[in-house]
Amino acid sequence: MFEADKKNYISIDTLTNQDEAIDIPTEFLNSLNPSGLPPHKLDLKIGAPIILMRNLNAPKLCNGTRLKILSLKKNLIEAEILTGSASGQMVYIPRIPMITNEYPFEFKRVQFPVKLCFAMSINKAQGQTMKVAGIDISDPCFTHGQFYVACSRVSSEKNLYIYAPGEKTNNIVYKEILVNR
Repeated sequence: MFEADKKNYISIDTLTNQDEAIDIPTEFLNSLNPSGLPPHKLDLKIGAPIILMRNLNAPKLCNGTRLKILSLKKNLIEAEILTGSASGQMVYIPRIPMITNEYPFEFKRVQFPVKLCFAMSINKAQGQTMKVAGIDISDPCFTHGQFYVACSRVSSEKNLYIYAPGEKTNNIVYKEILVNR
């Protein structure tokens, strides 16, 4: 829904062991979407929020850093950091090679190490600060601290929205650490 033009970025996928190249076509590698790697076809627009999937320049550009796209070049994304101590700084994200061994074969994908980030998991949200947060707990949190981590991402309860079908969820609460308001 961003008014900017969409730009498509296609990855370059190759097998690390060229002896397997005869058995596994490039089109098959392009269809794979392993965890920890960006998609083969990455559609981006200026203004879109993205999340970094690799450490590029710690502590400023770490896995999980959220950014806003300012400009899209052929082999470079210009973005503004939205979170952390470097918030507000402009940075450049290059295409980089990433290798996965999630399959019986190893392959390399050259792509921008980012994904669109309109939502994130509770684990990825840990350490982030947000102005507004919406939490979907239609599936219950699976550890005792996850719900707390999700709720504590905003500084005001007025900016916290929780979706809980049935208006209930299972959570372990240590009442002795809660403060009465």
